[in-house]
Amino acid sequence: MIKLQNVEKVYRTSSVETLALNNINLTVNKGEFVSIMGPSGCGKSTLLNIMGLLDEPSQGHIEIDGRRVESYQDQKLARLRNEKLGFIFQSFHLINDLSVLDNVEIPLLYRNTSAKERRELAREALEKVGLSNRMKHFPKQLSGGQKQRVAIARAIVGRPEIILADEPTGNLDSVMGNEILAILQKLNADGATIIMVTHDDSMARQTHRLIRLFDGTQVQ
Repeated sequence: MIKLQNVEKVYRTSSVETLALNNINLTVNKGEFVSIMGPSGCGKSTLLNIMGLLDEPSQGHIEIDGRRVESYQDQKLARLRNEKLGFIFQSFHLINDLSVLDNVEIPLLYRNTSAKERRELAREALEKVGLSNRMKHFPKQLSGGQKQRVAIARAIVGRPEIILADEPTGNLDSVMGNEILAILQKLNADGATIIMVTHDDSMARQTHRLIRLFDGTQVQ
């Protein structure tokens, strides 16, 4: 589903050059649940952003579901992200002025989807994460674990084949964290390919494969 070849990412300012990723060669197969670990600042989030087409490599090649994407223009990249990829962030990124249901609908606003279908798909996604009784609530009325469930529902509402999760349990206690991991495992069992950045070794051990980074280089 995702293939990186000789990927490098360099951040440059007028006086400093920082090598964030160095010669990454990585393939994630359809249906895998892969975790990415490493110390802070080692390039985990940069790697996830490149895999999710939110950032461009300084050099190297990226394939998503067999398609080389380096030549894609912004509009085509945005369409591919919207159709193929779902994103889950540590900080939830919910809009406080919108209800839970409206938050989950957001990715569908960029598709040719009727209001009725958006509502049906959003309700279905919330049912999958066990929040069908919170659809009319607002983010400020939810616990951290419930907010992350909403974020997962938003990520899966468009039925993406790939889910990219950046520290999805990082702001949660162990009980809530295990509940979120169980939801991700269920989504994976249903066919989603999942790549998860985590600092939690016990979480990583419950995925299919572990990728370790150190100073921007893949060491495992």
